[in-house]
Amino acid sequence: LGSGRSEMARLLYGADKADKGQLFINDAPHKAHEPLASMKAGMGFLPEDRKEESIIADLSVRENLIIALQAKTGIFKLLPLSRQQELADKYIKALKIKTASPETPIRQLSGGNQQKVILGRWLITHPQFLILDEPTRGIDVGTKTEIQKLIVQLAAEEGMTIMFISSEIDEMLRTVGRLCVLRDGRKAGELVNEGLTREAVMAAIAGGDAV
Repeated sequence: LGSGRSEMARLLYGADKADKGQLFINDAPHKAHEPLASMKAGMGFLPEDRKEESIIADLSVRENLIIALQAKTGIFKLLPLSRQQELADKYIKALKIKTASPETPIRQLSGGNQQKVILGRWLITHPQFLILDEPTRGIDVGTKTEIQKLIVQLAAEEGMTIMFISSEIDEMLRTVGRLCVLRDGRKAGELVNEGLTREAVMAAIAGGDAV
């Protein structure tokens, strides 16, 4: 906490403006000047604060699921209701979202199921690069495990690049193949594969030199 990780995620996605630096996507420079441009470049972003920045409480599960795809498609190319319902049914089933109906207001769902809806929102857009900032915070253990397994599956089987941000070291060790430790907005350590141990992570947090 306070390391600058959420700030970095927002800069990459274009939710905040960077003072300097360059971002490349598939070797091509990308100006992350606004989230919509990043979405169209194949990015998705699940922010840390689910209630304030992700869910639209008065909209239904279906509407929350399809809203990113609709934004990416454009307001003048409205998705037919039948297509919205098809996508909602598909991802409710795939993510095991517990809801009475796709038309249930998302505010009536548990925190874990709300998080699944937001994750489904981005999966519907088929992103190449998905940024997940604390995606399992504040949800029950069972749902947390489901989301962790899904993230590993998306990376291993579907080739999606995922930036997974978490303050729980054990969760990171279970989920990622490459781990970067930030301190004061700078990279203080990078661990890969066999080097991914709790001891190595703690050493990097405690005082690794910025690299």
